[in-house]
Amino acid sequence: MSFISEFKEFAMKGNVVDLAVGVIIGTAFGKIVSSFVGDVVMPLIGMLTGGVNFSDMAFKLKDAVGVEGAPDFVPALVLKYGAFAQTVFDFTVIALAVFLAIKAMNKMKRKEEAVPEAPAALTNQEVLLGEIRDLLKQK
Repeated sequence: MSFISEFKEFAMKGNVVDLAVGVIIGTAFGKIVSSFVGDVVMPLIGMLTGGVNFSDMAFKLKDAVGVEGAPDFVPALVLKYGAFAQTVFDFTVIALAVFLAIKAMNKMKRKEEAVPEAPAALTNQEVLLGEIRDLLKQK
């Protein structure tokens, strides 16, 4: 088997394609949730906490040295704990959304499994055998 045909077989397997679709949809979903958290939820939380913008919260560890744009310029060393808090909050909301989606899917799956299948219609042969059985019981 040639390298190209082997690669084609690998790339066209269902699992690889499913994984690619999942990654693409997951990336888009992550952007939606990040926008929801950053543009809707966090401003509301900021309003409740007195207008604090979490993404701007930082602690300066060391001041900048030199003039910006100069070759010997060293930027300030900043610990951006607000951006970290924002990322943790994004993760929490994404994890909650995924959990709720999986929980709903599992609930629907259980309902499908719980529905009993209707018994198949009896064939003519089965009906006749049942009648013979009943006649034998009567004798």
